[in-house]
Amino acid sequence: MFPVESQAQIRSEPRIPLGTALGPVRLAVTDRDRALAVWRDVVGLAVVAESAGELALGVGSQVLIELELGAARPVVPHSLGLYHVALHVPTRRDLAAFAARALHHRVRISPTDHLVSEAIYLWDFDGNGIEMTFETPERGTYGEPESGYYARTVDGQAHSGREPIDLEDLLGELDGFAEPPPVLPVGTRIGHVHVHVNDLHEAMRFYRDGLGFGGLFLIARFGMGDVRLNYMPHAVAFNVWAGPGARQPEAGSAGLRHFTIRLPDRAALEAVARRLADQGIATLAEEGGFSVKDPAGNLLRIRSAH
Repeated sequence: MFPVESQAQIRSEPRIPLGTALGPVRLAVTDRDRALAVWRDVVGLAVVAESAGELALGVGSQVLIELELGAARPVVPHSLGLYHVALHVPTRRDLAAFAARALHHRVRISPTDHLVSEAIYLWDFDGNGIEMTFETPERGTYGEPESGYYARTVDGQAHSGREPIDLEDLLGELDGFAEPPPVLPVGTRIGHVHVHVNDLHEAMRFYRDGLGFGGLFLIARFGMGDVRLNYMPHAVAFNVWAGPGARQPEAGSAGLRHFTIRLPDRAALEAVARRLADQGIATLAEEGGFSVKDPAGNLLRIRSAH
């Protein structure tokens, strides 16, 4: 149950175009084969391209995850960086197929019913967090934090957002399949990215007021904030669960290298750059856009589709 806390100063409509989408997320891993044992064999991403130091994974020809090989150590606990990257799947059957693959490979998962989505959490062998998500906005909406509840059903009932998924019911989606499909379907996308930060209000100022996402909520005592586009549950989330004084991990550690935000046109890109400049936030020009760090040092690459 969330603490009572007003969100009147947090909620806002997105200022960036609703055609904005999240692009590839780049993560560092220590070992190619151990990474593929999760990202390919369990998650269901295909190898789109491979070089000596990198694996590009995705669906069809679309790259969703870039794995940078050769990290010296796994993710450092209690450090800034990635909490998880969320792959949103088109159908509940796709989520069921993932669950079946995970159970077959004896990978530990945490299936959680958020009401506005069904999510299954897991980690690769280096500690990179993964969330597999099927959006279910027809079942309800986010609750009012002032009410003390995470979400409400369509008939107004409070929902904790942390109930377990009925796996037997979920796996029933696979009725008629001799074995689950081995790969994720076209239409799977990076639905949201969730990062560790040091300060919730600084992060909200950056992601909402600078980048231009809509403010969804910031619950200080819960230690988490959320910003959105035009779909549930969110586009970028951030928390302070790494602990007071959390720092960026040492060079060479596995974990987040950057994530990508794709704006629909140059006008939107320039508007974002102006807002960041007004906040005194430095950006670095790159081909197709620019890169920028959030206040916790997490690197983003902002790109224009045209």
